Amino acid sequence: MSYDTLATGSYLGLYARGQWEYAARTNCTGAVAILPLTDDNQLILVEQFRVPLQQRVIEIPAGLAGDEAGFEHESLSDTAQRELLEETGYLASEMIPLFHGPTSPGMTTEMVHFFAATGIRREHAGGGTEHEDIVVHQVPLSGFNGWVADKQSEGLLIDCKIHACLYLAYQRGIIKA
Repeated sequence: MSYDTLATGSYLGLYARGQWEYAARTNCTGAVAILPLTDDNQLILVEQFRVPLQQRVIEIPAGLAGDEAGFEHESLSDTAQRELLEETGYLASEMIPLFHGPTSPGMTTEMVHFFAATGIRREHAGGGTEHEDIVVHQVPLSGFNGWVADKQSEGLLIDCKIHACLYLAYQRGIIKA
């Protein structure tokens, strides 16, 4: 079925197929999201201000594949490793694919590829690029629910991809109960 272009920007396009309007990224080949786990059962999360929501959000590290010059043909696993290092300052000895699927199938064509990062070691402070203001959090898995509740009570939003990746990692035995 053909589509109509309603608008295009530097990073997104807005399209219509019949009565259905949706967004699509115009500058990448995919998206990755990473669940970084330390050897001592800590979860590495990031916090950043998200313009569409006008709020700070707690998230797992994530990024786009093929969106930067020189990285157009980078594998999803390599993109996950690069984004993990850029945002958190950690490198992983293993990047384990967990799942891939649509992020919001009623609104966008975007597909996200989830990875668990294990054997991680700190290389630098993280914080993202010069255009990002990322705060890195190290959260004990045993205190995760309380930590999340505290952050919500402070007014921060919690990205649901954290919970999806934790579930997948438990199911695969990457995290031991």
